[in-house]
Order: sequence, then structure tokens, then C-alpha cells
Amino acid sequence: MHDLMLIGVIAIITLLTRLLPFILFKNHTNPIIEYLGNVLPYAIMAMLVVYCLKGVDLLSGNHGICEILGVGTVIVLHILKRNTLLSIFGGTIVYMLCVQILFV
Repeated sequence: MHDLMLIGVIAIITLLTRLLPFILFKNHTNPIIEYLGNVLPYAIMAMLVVYCLKGVDLLSGNHGICEILGVGTVIVLHILKRNTLLSIFGGTIVYMLCVQILFV
């Protein structure tokens, strides 16, 4: 019973944290909110790239070849298709194939 109550409280708090910004900022004329909406997606993607590449050692192992191929695939697909999901999935697939097939 305690576990179910805990899950319920966590679910309600999660729902509130997701819903609260929409309730508080339903007026989209706030320039700060518009600025954050325009800037944050790019900042988050840049942060994810840095996080994913932070452990790459160019002087040992496969010298970052798989990572370079994966990032290059994302860049090329995004330039050609302008589809974020396709770019991310394509880069991930190329990276995983490289790791699993080329560098076993």
C-alpha cells in the first residue's frame, strides 16, 4: 500500500511540474519565455553533444572513429533532410553499427 501511495504522489508531482509552466505562462507575449523557447533547444542539443563526446580518447582504442562517423552522419542528414529525429536515429544507427561490426 505504501508503494502505491508513493507512486501516486510521484505521478501527481511529475504531472504538476509538466503542467505548471503551461498554466503560468499561457500568455506567450512574454519576451523572456519566447527567447528561452528559441534558444533552449539548441543549447540542450549542444550540451548533449558535449556530454556524448566528453569521454572520447583520440589517442587510444579506435581513436574516436565511430563517434566522428556518428556525428558526421547527424550533420549530413540534418543538412540534407532537415529532420531532427531522422538525423538523431541515423547517427545512432551508424554509430552502433560501427561499434558492433567494425570494432568488435
